[in-house]
Amino acid sequence: MTSIGFIGCGNMGSAIAKAVCAASAPSNIILANRTRAKAEALAQQLGCTVGSNEEAAACDWVFLGVKPQMMEALLAELSPIFAKKAARTILVSMAAGITTERLQALAGGNYPVVRIMPNTPSAIGAGVVQYCTRDITEAEEKKFQALMAPAGLVDPLAENLMDAASSVSGCGPAFVYPFIEALADAGVAAGLPRDKSLAYAAQMVAGSARMVLESGLHPGALKDAVCSPGGSTIQGVRVLEERGMRGAVIDAVLAAYDKNKDMGKV
Repeated sequence: MTSIGFIGCGNMGSAIAKAVCAASAPSNIILANRTRAKAEALAQQLGCTVGSNEEAAACDWVFLGVKPQMMEALLAELSPIFAKKAARTILVSMAAGITTERLQALAGGNYPVVRIMPNTPSAIGAGVVQYCTRDITEAEEKKFQALMAPAGLVDPLAENLMDAASSVSGCGPAFVYPFIEALADAGVAAGLPRDKSLAYAAQMVAGSARMVLESGLHPGALKDAVCSPGGSTIQGVRVLEERGMRGAVIDAVLAAYDKNKDMGKV
């Protein structure tokens, strides 16, 4: 039976752990975190085991959910454990900006590596997980895809595009949530009860996203279909254009992209 270790149970590590637990027996999963109480709370929720970094590193698959600036020190601590293992160690990194080649160098060997760029909706099966690999066999890649399948869309991507992908779908939820909140606030200002306004706004965003994915139509065409001549919707669109919404979104993604590139230099 494949053993799986998670080192780092923050927001992203927890989201991926929840997805993996839907594809593999939680009893085979060890959770480790700098603050043990956080790992214990997640383990109680998922039915996993809590352990140390060293115990998680002894597993067949080791998910690294630490921040990029912490990766070098962590792998320096764990590399002796990897070197002594008889079984093949597969490393799965969630750290933005750190390439598969650098991960191998930090780990002290040409261990198989999967670099993933997930987002937090992966915790509920509605996420996006881009990935690239180094020294992974076809069978191991299929195993990885099976482990990640409960997270949502799992998509292979050339490594030179990973930072750009992370800037869109990894950072994107943090751009969308304030938009939903603003819609709900506006509804309240117009007289809607808070709970109903928030539910309407969130469902509208979810449904609009499905329309893009399932209709095959360009977002611009879908927007035009809602805007009747002389109607209220086009007036709202006019205000968004005047306030530079699209330019602000593009700038936000590019700012995140620049930061992702910088973090890879740490």
